[in-house]
Amino acid sequence: MKRLMLLLLGCCYYISSFGQQNIDEALAYQYYQQADYAKAASLLEKLFKSTGNDGYFDLYYTALLKIKKYDEAEILVKKLIKQWPQKLNYQIALGRIYQELGKTPEANKIYYTAIQNVPKNEFQFRELANAFYRFEAYDMAVNTFLQGRKVLGDEQLFTFELLSIYRFKKDKQALIDEYIHALPSNPQLVPQAQSVLSNIFEGNSDYQLLQSALLKKIQKDPQNEIYTELLIWQYIQQQQYEMALRQLIAQDKRAKNASDLIFNTANTFVANKAFSTAIKAYEYLLSKGPEQELYLPAKIQLINAKYELAMQGKIDQTAVKALAEEFALVISQYGISNQTIFALKKLSYLQAYYLNNLPDAEKTLEQALKVPGLPAMELGEVKIDLGDIYVLNKQPWEALLVYEQVAKQYENLPVASEARFRSARLSFYQGNFKYAKSQADVLKASTSQLMANDALNLSLLISDNLQSKNDSLALMMYADAEMLQFVNNNAAAIKKLDSIDLAFPNNSLADDVLMSKAKIFIKTHDFVKAEENLKQLIANHTTSIWIDDAIFTLADIYEHQLKNIEGAKKLYQQLITDFPGSMLNTEARKRYRNIRGDNLGA
Repeated sequence: MKRLMLLLLGCCYYISSFGQQNIDEALAYQYYQQADYAKAASLLEKLFKSTGNDGYFDLYYTALLKIKKYDEAEILVKKLIKQWPQKLNYQIALGRIYQELGKTPEANKIYYTAIQNVPKNEFQFRELANAFYRFEAYDMAVNTFLQGRKVLGDEQLFTFELLSIYRFKKDKQALIDEYIHALPSNPQLVPQAQSVLSNIFEGNSDYQLLQSALLKKIQKDPQNEIYTELLIWQYIQQQQYEMALRQLIAQDKRAKNASDLIFNTANTFVANKAFSTAIKAYEYLLSKGPEQELYLPAKIQLINAKYELAMQGKIDQTAVKALAEEFALVISQYGISNQTIFALKKLSYLQAYYLNNLPDAEKTLEQALKVPGLPAMELGEVKIDLGDIYVLNKQPWEALLVYEQVAKQYENLPVASEARFRSARLSFYQGNFKYAKSQADVLKASTSQLMANDALNLSLLISDNLQSKNDSLALMMYADAEMLQFVNNNAAAIKKLDSIDLAFPNNSLADDVLMSKAKIFIKTHDFVKAEENLKQLIANHTTSIWIDDAIFTLADIYEHQLKNIEGAKKLYQQLITDFPGSMLNTEARKRYRNIRGDNLGA
C-alpha cells in the first residue's frame, strides 16, 4: 500500500510538472512572437535547463542576443561547448556572438575551424550548414556545402540547398553559376531556373550576366542543348527574337538535331507577336525538305504566322490575295480534312472581310462542315462563323437560327455561350434591346471570364442608355454604327458615331462613342487618333464601364505602337492600383513588371 501511494504521488508530480512545462512553453513562444525577448529569455532558460532540448536553446540564445546580453550568452555557449565538444552548432553560436560584437576575425576562425573539422559524412555537412543558416551566417553555410562537395568528391551534392541560399540572398551571379553547374545533370530544373531567374532579375544587366555565362559554356560544350535552350529563353525575355533564332539555327547546323526546338520556339515567337521572326524560323524548317516530319506542321504554322502578320498591319489587298491563295493551295494539296480545317476557316475569313467575296466565303465554310469526324467544338465554331457570314450577307434571321441551333446543340460546351452572345449582339445591332439584354444577363454567369465581361458590358451599355427617349434614340444610332464596324465598313461607322451627338445632344453615350471610335482607329492603325479618344474617355468619364479597358488599351498603344514606355508604365500602374477587380489587372501587372525589368518578355 505504501509503495502504491508513492507511485501515485510520483505520477501526480510528473503530470503537474509536464503541465507547467506546457504552460511555460506557450508563454515563452507568445513573448518571443511579441518581441518581448526579456520575458521570453527567462522562461526559455528554465525550459532549456530542465530539458536540454536544442530547440529551446536556439530561441533562448537568440533572445539573449536580441536584448544584447552577450556576456550571458557567451558563458552559456562556452559551458555547452565544454560539455558537448562534438556539437558544432554550439561552436557556431559562439562565433555568432563574436560576430555581433564586431570580432569578425575571431568569429571567422571558429567558423572555418568547424568547417574543416567536419567528418567525411554528408549528413554532418548538412547539419553544420543548417546551423550556420539558423544563425544567419549564410556565407558560411555556402562554404560548408562547397567544402562538403570537395571532401566527399561529388560536385552534384547540395545543389538544391545552395540554390535556396543564393535565391534568399539574391546573389544573382552565384545563382546563375549554380544553375548552369546543375542543369546538365538535372535538366528537369530548366523551368524552375527560368521562373526563379525571371523573378530575381531586375533589368537587362542581369540578363547580360546570364548571357555571358551561357555563351562561355556553349563555347566549351557546344553539343549540350540545355545551355542553348536557356540562352534562347534569355533572348526571348529581352525580346531579342532575331538573336534567339540565330542561336537556334547555329545549334542546328552544329548538331543537326534542333528542328523540334526551332519549331517550338517559332510557336513562342508567334505567341509573343514576333511574326516576322517566326516566319523566318518556319521557312528555315521548310528549307530542309518535304521529307522531314515537321515539314507539314511548319508549312501550316508559316501560313498562320503570315495571316497574323497581315491582320496586324494595314491591310494590303495584294498581300491578302496572296495569302488566300496559299490557304487554297494547302487545301488543294492536302485535301479537306481535320488537318486543313484551320485553312478553310481562315480562307473564309479573308474572303468575307477583306476580299468582299461572301458567296465563296459561305461555300468554304459549307465545305468545312462536311469534314468527317470533326470534333463538336470545332463544328460549333464553324457554324458560328457561317452565322457571321449570314450577318454580312444581310440575312440576320438565318444568322439567328444558326446561333440558336449551336446554343442548343452544344449546350455543355463553351461554344454554346459564344453562340448565345453572338445572338445577343445581333439583336442589339437590330435594336431589339430588351431581348439582347436578357441574353446578356444570362451570360454574365458564364464560366469564361472574358465572355462574362463582354456580356456584362453589353447589359450595362443597354441599361445605362435607355433612361430617356433621347438616349434610346441615340442608342439606336450607336447600334447601327457597331453593325457597320462589324461588317468592316469603318469609315461609315465613324461617320455614324460622329452624328450621334449632332442628332441627339447631351445623350448618355459619350464614353461609349469614344471607346468605339478608338477601337476602329486601332483596327485601321491610326494610333494617334485612338490615343486622343482614349485620353478623353479616361479624363472625362472616370465612372464609365469602359474605364479599365480604356486605360489598358492606351497603355498597350503606348508600349507597342507609340513607344511611350513611361506613359505605358504609369497607365498599367494606375490600372493595378485603381481597378484591382478588373479582369485586365493580372495582365497589366505582368506588363508593368516587364517594363520595370522584373520579368522581361513572356
